[in-house]
Amino acid sequence: MKPGTIFGLVLGAAGLAVAAGPAFAVQGVTANEIVLGTHQPLSGPASAWGLSVANGLRMRVEEINEAGGINGRKIRLVVEDNQYIPAKAAQVGNKLLKRDKVFAIVGALGTPPNMVVMPLAFKRGVPNVFPFSGGRQMYEPFNRLKFSFVTPYYDQMRAAVKYFAETKGKKNICAMYVDSDYGREVFEGVRAQVEAMGLKLVATTTHKPTTKDFGAQITKLRAAGCDLVTLGSIVADTIIPVATARKLGWGVDFVVSAAGFTTETITAAPKGATEGLYAMGQFEFPYEDTAKPVVRAWIQRYREKFGKEPTIQAAGAYSAMDMFTYALQKAGRKLTVDSLIEALEGIKGWRDIFDGPIQSFGPKKRLGTRQTSLYQVKDGRWVRISGFLTY
Repeated sequence: MKPGTIFGLVLGAAGLAVAAGPAFAVQGVTANEIVLGTHQPLSGPASAWGLSVANGLRMRVEEINEAGGINGRKIRLVVEDNQYIPAKAAQVGNKLLKRDKVFAIVGALGTPPNMVVMPLAFKRGVPNVFPFSGGRQMYEPFNRLKFSFVTPYYDQMRAAVKYFAETKGKKNICAMYVDSDYGREVFEGVRAQVEAMGLKLVATTTHKPTTKDFGAQITKLRAAGCDLVTLGSIVADTIIPVATARKLGWGVDFVVSAAGFTTETITAAPKGATEGLYAMGQFEFPYEDTAKPVVRAWIQRYREKFGKEPTIQAAGAYSAMDMFTYALQKAGRKLTVDSLIEALEGIKGWRDIFDGPIQSFGPKKRLGTRQTSLYQVKDGRWVRISGFLTY
């Protein structure tokens, strides 16, 4: 190597160090690493969601690191179990922020856990990006440190009621929802659309996350004469009431928010019990035999990495981390919270590989999309039956 070449390399390295120096004082950013955190229900009633989301996030991070990282830095993702319990979320959130000193929290699951951890993060100037929650609190009120990519439950259910009223002539609407922030968000969307269209909300019921017997609720709704039951539920509390209704010979249509749009809603139910169930969803379900080539390749990589079939939650998480790391790349080598926010605000017309809705953000726009699609269980799998819907 010529002396001039060596001198040039030394100058280049020195210049890079000077340019990058200030960024090293940013929490979670060093010369060689970006530390990200996430908290998921890896155990407890929502673990079917949390484990898959964690896998999807990890998969994209590992791919990026294998390809050389982001602007010369590798990503270290710290995953904690929030058990879908607010008190536990506060505990692990403080760990991520104070001990692990993460640069950002990405893809955290659940409205109640996020509501606890977000204020802690914002107090330390740490962004909360693309949480797995359709709660409007994920983007309202405005805070420069929060960005949401999930169509709000409120919007999902308004679109669902509108679709069923206009397409299937439904007029007498019922609502069953879990007594939580999430369940109330679903119900508010249903109620708003019923009122806007002059329909009738003929009955409502609530339940606890641990409820196992829905006989009384189904009896009440059936007696009210509803022709559509909207569900603010997740997995078990979706399966049991639908199965109970079918066992009683009641063939009413049920539609659940995207929280119930899961593999387990089909596989964990008695055979055929959830056949015909409708759900709102944001991404195409990853079935290998019907997937386009890029998704088929992703399914194969996921299967090789984790030894199991991918789920819609894993696909959504992969997409969230893909979009976030795109912003990290755009934020540049001199990475700061300000440069990340500018890059996130610059995302326009983003489209994931799973045919999800277009995502766009801006200086005053913290929600990427309001679009959602309707799916139905047919022959034991989720089938898309509508284009993108809004109310």
